[in-house]
Amino acid sequence: MTEKKKINIYIYSRYERFWHWFQAATIFTLLITGFEVNGAISLFGFKKAVSIHNFTGITWLTAFAFFVFWVFTTGEWKQYIPTTKKMFEVIKYYAYGIFRGQSHPVPKRKEAKHNPLQRLTYLSLAAILLPVQMLTGFLYWGYNSWEEWGISWLGLGFVAVLHTMCAFAILSFIIVHLYMTTTGHTLTSHTKAMITGWEEVEEDEMIEDWEKKAA
Repeated sequence: MTEKKKINIYIYSRYERFWHWFQAATIFTLLITGFEVNGAISLFGFKKAVSIHNFTGITWLTAFAFFVFWVFTTGEWKQYIPTTKKMFEVIKYYAYGIFRGQSHPVPKRKEAKHNPLQRLTYLSLAAILLPVQMLTGFLYWGYNSWEEWGISWLGLGFVAVLHTMCAFAILSFIIVHLYMTTTGHTLTSHTKAMITGWEEVEEDEMIEDWEKKAA
């Protein structure tokens, strides 16, 4: 079988790459300090871990607000519109097609960076999981002001449990995400793309009409 020729296309802007790595650093910092605050590990000391956790959390919340602004002002929100077109083909590809050397059913392009499964996953993260995590963290941080804010009826235990559950959900996503980064043309191709912005694809891959319909 003749090996298909590869070409490089520019996919990720500087801001996208910055946001990706910045968010990764903040999330890892929050997970590590969060585990220490809950007594699972010992690294910085409880008091310092709390300070780092609070500072990083507020920084993440602020940066996320800028990300949302960027998404809507640049039109990148279209990249997250969910679609079921070719969804099952993508699932079958990751279930067994990838192990048979099959080509990805949804070619990646600047106009459609995420396949249907990624769109649904990233939308759920950005619109539900991360906001809930940030909100519960902010509420936990401002506990002493609850009465002033008029939410003294809210249970601290509920907020704490929900915050922890979201943290484990994010950790689970990271584990899967790290595995998925190894499923490109090479083990490091997806990682390199998020560093340089350039993604390697097969030359004869054509833009699928699902991208246009989804956008």
